[in-house]
Amino acid sequence: MTEQHILEDIDPIETKEWVDALESVLREEGPERAQYILDRLSKEAVKSGTPMPASITTPYRNTIAPQNEKPLPGDLFMERRIRSIIRWNALAMVMKANRQDSTLGGHITSFSSAATLYDIAFNHFFRGASETQEADMVFFQGHIAPGIYARSFIEGRLTEEQMDNFRREVDGKGLSSYPHPWLMPDYWQFPTVSMGLGPLQAIYQAHVMKYQDSRELVKQGDRKVWAFLGDGECDEPESLGAIALAGREKLDNLIFVINCNLQRLDGPVRGNSKIVQELEGVFRGAGWNVVKCLWGRHWDPLFEKDDKGLLQKRMDEVCDGELQNYKANGGAYTREHFFGKYPELLEMVKDMSDDDIMNLNRGGHDPYKVYAAYAAATSHKGQPTVILAQTVKGYGMFKAAEAQNTAHQTKKLDEESLAQFRDKFGIPISDEELKDLPYYRPAEDSPEMKYLRSRREALHGDFPVRRKDCEALDVPTLEDFKAQIKGTAGREISSTMAFVRCLNNMVKHKGIGPRVVPIVADEARTFGMEGMFRQLGIYSSEGQRYTPHDHQQVMFYKESEKGQILQEGINEAGAMSAWLALATSYSNSNYPMIPVYIYYSMFGFQRIGDLAWAAGDSQARGFLLGATAGRTTLNGEGLQHEDGHSHILAGTIPNCVSYDPTYSYEVAVIVQDGLRRMYQDRESVFYYLTVMNENYEHPDMPEGVEEGILKGMYKFKSVEKKGNKQSVQLLGAGVILREVEAAAEILSEEFGVNADVWSVTSFNELRREGLDAARWNMLHPTEEQRLSYVEQCLGDKGPVIASTDHIKLYADQIRPFVNSTYNVLGTDGFGRSDTRAKLRHFFEVNRYWVVVSALSALAKDGKVKADVVAEAISKFGLDPNKPNPVTC
Repeated sequence: MTEQHILEDIDPIETKEWVDALESVLREEGPERAQYILDRLSKEAVKSGTPMPASITTPYRNTIAPQNEKPLPGDLFMERRIRSIIRWNALAMVMKANRQDSTLGGHITSFSSAATLYDIAFNHFFRGASETQEADMVFFQGHIAPGIYARSFIEGRLTEEQMDNFRREVDGKGLSSYPHPWLMPDYWQFPTVSMGLGPLQAIYQAHVMKYQDSRELVKQGDRKVWAFLGDGECDEPESLGAIALAGREKLDNLIFVINCNLQRLDGPVRGNSKIVQELEGVFRGAGWNVVKCLWGRHWDPLFEKDDKGLLQKRMDEVCDGELQNYKANGGAYTREHFFGKYPELLEMVKDMSDDDIMNLNRGGHDPYKVYAAYAAATSHKGQPTVILAQTVKGYGMFKAAEAQNTAHQTKKLDEESLAQFRDKFGIPISDEELKDLPYYRPAEDSPEMKYLRSRREALHGDFPVRRKDCEALDVPTLEDFKAQIKGTAGREISSTMAFVRCLNNMVKHKGIGPRVVPIVADEARTFGMEGMFRQLGIYSSEGQRYTPHDHQQVMFYKESEKGQILQEGINEAGAMSAWLALATSYSNSNYPMIPVYIYYSMFGFQRIGDLAWAAGDSQARGFLLGATAGRTTLNGEGLQHEDGHSHILAGTIPNCVSYDPTYSYEVAVIVQDGLRRMYQDRESVFYYLTVMNENYEHPDMPEGVEEGILKGMYKFKSVEKKGNKQSVQLLGAGVILREVEAAAEILSEEFGVNADVWSVTSFNELRREGLDAARWNMLHPTEEQRLSYVEQCLGDKGPVIASTDHIKLYADQIRPFVNSTYNVLGTDGFGRSDTRAKLRHFFEVNRYWVVVSALSALAKDGKVKADVVAEAISKFGLDPNKPNPVTC
């Protein structure tokens, strides 16, 4: 069968008989029966080998027929009045900000296209917290923030001073540019303006809510997660990357609203095709319920007249670039170029003026159509729903911005357009007042205010609102980790296994056990966590419908509806989004959770850095574990797997507390302190630990080192020999600490140099404390100057050599606080696969390079002769002409 035969009707009479039969079934037996017959016909066609049409899209019209629309309750005209006031205040706020300082920017056209979408939701669907369940969660599209502020201003939640200080955040009086919980902690629920992250996080919020409900931790009731995004934003891989999960998990608590204004930042989203149809096919294929809200009610009479299907044909064939032209160029242009293609369509609109044609509205601007779409979405069961709402970018801004390619960059309107905007939306502001851009808020006893408040009261109060506080948890004490504080007594384990043992303690603890959620991205066995499969179970919304082939083994693969582990597959972004949902559960569900996401460290901050930044903004609380960390500990995997820089990336997030421990007791002290800070003292920080897969013996914890471990360094040992005349201070971190320990012995025995060996658990924390001390000193010049913690530890006792399995910049951060010659060894350059011994020689961080660096520093200080350094280089077989690993 050719494509031409599929598209052209070669027997209209037979076709009409099929259509009449379908209409009869629909009329007499309903849509379920019709759907069954169509499905059966499709299966018979496939059975016979008949090629089926590839498309899974529907005609370019509203999904909900007019007769099936749920009617809009309330007062339509009052809602339009309130919506118009909100539009005005949003516009005035952005324009005022740019009059004060044109560099502040701001966006007005995105909200102008989406105002009705939000207004209907605020008046009828967004529910606040009640006695029986928590509030809905809404991921607002970042660029529409002015519209949300404008509504809150009318409600009295924001002051005129705050509105005047839009995008002026430093003094604490203004409003953040976009949704930022860190800057407005009692208002915004989620940061969303980094495009694509809102939709991704929304899916995993809905996923985690089902998880919490299945485990009977939080009764989620019929709470909804709403995500508002733009059609252009759907080009971000993160926007659509997890929609299959939502379909597979049947997340009927999730609603996407995609504002299809057909424009991205520079021009049409799909100028030569149809973005709505593309998105419909993608979402249908992923198992979503798709509701298209394309045409407003003014189109309904025309569709009713379309007995030959020509109007539908024209809708289906026109591309988005032309749809943009129709709104940009007016009614006469639309008559000629849209309806004019077919004489029958021109005849259909012959009695309509050009203004009538221009007023043929799009579905996203029609409150009746939007309400019907939302009502259908919130009542739909068994699938997530996406609403594809067609709008006009810059709606109501006339030639200044409406449907213009430059709409996104518009920050202000000229006087004529401003007056037209005021008139279109009926704002009671005179021409004289107009130049001052006054805000407008109706009187408290006005019908508008009474209506506005009544709608929010019916939906349980203000929105958006973020909860800042939660209950404190009874966390484990350090004594609860006593097994990890003791050494391994001759047994060799990795620091990864040391952490897994701490994790086992956590899940068994009465106070926090059920709240601990191990998260893996398909690497549990790599990190020695398979023992938890049977102990805790892996969460699955469907339970386990099969018998695992390893069911007779002790550590078989066990899935369960009440499973505690989240196994998110080969999907670091998804696992991180699940972690983030759980890490903010204290705020969004009033139930603190303790998420522990363990992953290949190279696939952490480098791959999901934007989500980690969002975690900081969201005030997330939980543990991130970068396993198999360092350039040389993961010896067989090579360049793309070997991490030597994640701590640098972690250090860029202000509330991320990061550590690179070596020994089991260090891990235990850090984990216990993290639990205390985050869940007992309720600090909005999150922890990042790097752990390794190299096995070695772990000693008992020395006395009195806890404070140093947490501050970032402590003296691990001193290696001294009677008669030695020189001394150095050796700093080591992670697995390289053990090379440093060996270097100290060599220096003492073979070169007459004593050494203090310091375990540095966090150069990042040392740097932060040092900078804080330096700042205090600068601002208090007449007071006694403070010493940084590094200075307190090291003083000026001889040269200092720092060695880590990370790039040199990691240890180099504390250089301003080291008052002696300071040499840094690190693993700069690309990783590669080889034995650990060879890698450590290649990157120049093994014990012999530590010795040579120490002797070189002593020679620089005039404490030993240069010949001693040359002797060591020769003795250890180091090649002076060896290529620099940075350039290899």
